[in-house]
Amino acid sequence: MSSLFIVFLGLLGLAVGSFLNVAVSRVPDGRSVVRPRSACPHCATPIAARDNIPVVSWLLLGRRCRACRAPIPARYPLLEALTAALFVAVALRFGRSETLPAALVFTAGLLALAACDAERFLLPRRLLHPTLGLTAACLLVAAAATGQWLRLGVTAACGVGAYAVFFALHWIRPAWLGFGDVRLAGLLGTGLGWLGPSYLVLALLAGSAAGLLVGVALMAAGRANRHTRLPFGLFLAAGAIAALLAGAPVVHWYDSLSDPCARPAIAYGGDDPYPCPHEGT
Repeated sequence: MSSLFIVFLGLLGLAVGSFLNVAVSRVPDGRSVVRPRSACPHCATPIAARDNIPVVSWLLLGRRCRACRAPIPARYPLLEALTAALFVAVALRFGRSETLPAALVFTAGLLALAACDAERFLLPRRLLHPTLGLTAACLLVAAAATGQWLRLGVTAACGVGAYAVFFALHWIRPAWLGFGDVRLAGLLGTGLGWLGPSYLVLALLAGSAAGLLVGVALMAAGRANRHTRLPFGLFLAAGAIAALLAGAPVVHWYDSLSDPCARPAIAYGGDDPYPCPHEGT
C-alpha cells in the first residue's frame, strides 16, 4: 500500500471528522447538517473558510472564536484527529480491499454515535440508520464483487441476532438498556458480522468490560454510585472499533484452542497474516 494512499485516507478522515462534528452538534436537536453554514454557537457569527480547517484552525485561533473569543470545545479537534487516525488504521488493517469502504463508514458512524452518547446520552436514529444503511450497502457491493454471498448471509444473521438479543434484554429489564443500545447492537452485528460472529462477541465483551471497569473506577473514586448513568453506547462503539482493528489475533488465538490450524474470518483480500504453525511439518 502506497504512502500516498495512507496520506489520502488521513486527510479524508480529517474532512469526515469535521462533518461528524457538525452532525454531533445538530442531529440530536433535529437540525439539518447541511444548512445553515457552520457558525459560532455563542455569537452566531458564520465561520470563515480559513477558520474551518480541521485541527489547524483550532490551534491557530488559540482555541477561541475569532469574533467573540468564546472557548471552542476540545471535542472538535479531538474528533477530527481521532477520525483521521482511525481511517489510517482501518486502511492499514484492510488495505485496498472490497471491505475497506464498509469499514470506513462503520468506523465514522460509530465515532459520531459515541460522541453523541458521551455528550447527551443519545444514540440518534438519524445517525444510526444512515450508518447501518451505508454499511450494509457497501457490504452488499463487496459481496457482489467477491461472490461471498454466504458471508453476507452471516453478516445479516449477526445483525438480526444481536438486535434480537438486546431487544430481549431491554424487554426483560428496560433499566439495563435503552432502546438506542438495541439499535446499536444491530449495527454492530452488521458491521462486524462480515468478519465473523467471533468479532461481534469480542466487541460486546470488550465494550461491556470497559463499561464495568469505568463504572467501578468512578465508584471507587466517589464520583458515581450504582444509580449513576453511563453512556453504554460509547463503550460498545469503542469495543467494536477495537475488535475491527485488533480483534484478529484474539479471535485466531481462541479458534486455535480447538483447531490449531483454524483461520479467522478476516478480509485482507489475500494472504493470511496468521499462517498455521503446523503447516509444512
